Amino acid sequence: MACPFTREADIRGLKVTVMGLGLNGGGVATARFFALRGADVTVTDGKGEKDLEPSLEALADLPSIRFVLGRHVKEDFRGADVVIKNPGVKLEGNPYLEAARSIESDVSVFLRFSRAPLLAVTGSKGKSSTVSALHFGLKELGYPSFLGGNITVSPLTFLGETGDDTPVVLELSSWQLADLRGRGLLKPRVAILTPVMPDHQNWYGGMEPYVADKKLLYADMDEKGVLLCNRDDQWGPVFASETPSKSVWYSASPFPEEPGAWLEKDGSGWMRPAGRADAVRILPERLSVPGAHMRQNLLNAAQALVLWGAAPEAAAEALGRFSGIHHRLEFFHEEGGVRYYNDSAATIPEAAAAALRSFEAPVLLLTGGTDKNLDFAPLAETANRAKKILLLAGSGTDKLIPMLRAARIGFEGPYPDLPALVQAAKDRAQPGDVVLFSPGATSFGLFKNEFDRGNKFREAVRGN
Repeated sequence: MACPFTREADIRGLKVTVMGLGLNGGGVATARFFALRGADVTVTDGKGEKDLEPSLEALADLPSIRFVLGRHVKEDFRGADVVIKNPGVKLEGNPYLEAARSIESDVSVFLRFSRAPLLAVTGSKGKSSTVSALHFGLKELGYPSFLGGNITVSPLTFLGETGDDTPVVLELSSWQLADLRGRGLLKPRVAILTPVMPDHQNWYGGMEPYVADKKLLYADMDEKGVLLCNRDDQWGPVFASETPSKSVWYSASPFPEEPGAWLEKDGSGWMRPAGRADAVRILPERLSVPGAHMRQNLLNAAQALVLWGAAPEAAAEALGRFSGIHHRLEFFHEEGGVRYYNDSAATIPEAAAAALRSFEAPVLLLTGGTDKNLDFAPLAETANRAKKILLLAGSGTDKLIPMLRAARIGFEGPYPDLPALVQAAKDRAQPGDVVLFSPGATSFGLFKNEFDRGNKFREAVRGN
């Protein structure tokens, strides 16, 4: 499956099939990238025109693109010089992809063409917050940084603006990493493996193949790169022992004199650089975002900034100003003394549990959704911290309810949709309360994705 191009000029005249237009921007960016460089582009998606309307509108200025929607046709794959697949499309057992001569992804195309130095992040929890904080810190410190990948920004949108001196921060899902297997393209200068825990088990069927894809973050690194590993879970030592690069630790508490970063009891973050016995502060005690897990994410971002070349004091000052991102413990509304937080990106039970632990104020937890073969025990075990629990209907909620009952934890619902759920919360919330929407489950069924879910939650709260 040799790639048919080595330079952007090679793209002109190629037959390119984009598999998966989607709604998160990756398919749109890919189709636009190849069309503007003279390729004969076909976009194919199993969803129909109505479902894909926003993406189709975004490409309306490129009439040369051919669309095959609501179905896939084998000849569009067999006759293409290259197929650019959406990371959410499984390669194994796919009859259309099996017919393709060459398969790439938007990330692999970016990595083939860009000379930009990389800072890359993967893991199960905290990826988006970590890359957003890292990108924020780089920009605050004067670096012309770009952010893309799984955070719904295709790196092809800014490829032409990158060069040898423009650091690019990439959030990479396990699926995006799987698409890079064996290509020798991913060589980050600094890489971070955030905490790894069960996720996407409906796709993988077990932890071993899931972790194997995560390991691709460092598979092609060399001794010039640095990998940040979690000292507090079972996977960190495995990753540190396998990486061909240098490895350093991060931890929620101090550890013996090895290179790495940790949190003190007062919440401040410290780092022991390689070759030094003394420690330097890289994170202030007070942050603009709530939650211990957010503090861990910012600690990782701070250590990465210092490894990149920033002064420790400057990294601490910059990240102290970071205020968070959409859909991740996002404070967006206050009404009648009640604060509303959108944490729709919490798609696993552990993330919802961590969000619940982030607040001192009484919390009305709005949670639940569709199952992806995960264990809801971590959420059930933390649920008693909530003042009230209001459930959104879904197959994951059906698994959570017996656990709440067994623990004698009260709940209301499940409610059939977000407007009903939000109205119930508004009826029950009192001044000083926090209303936290942290589903701990996937968005399939009622929503297009977790971002659509978060947007609809904000609309329901604001009444628009």
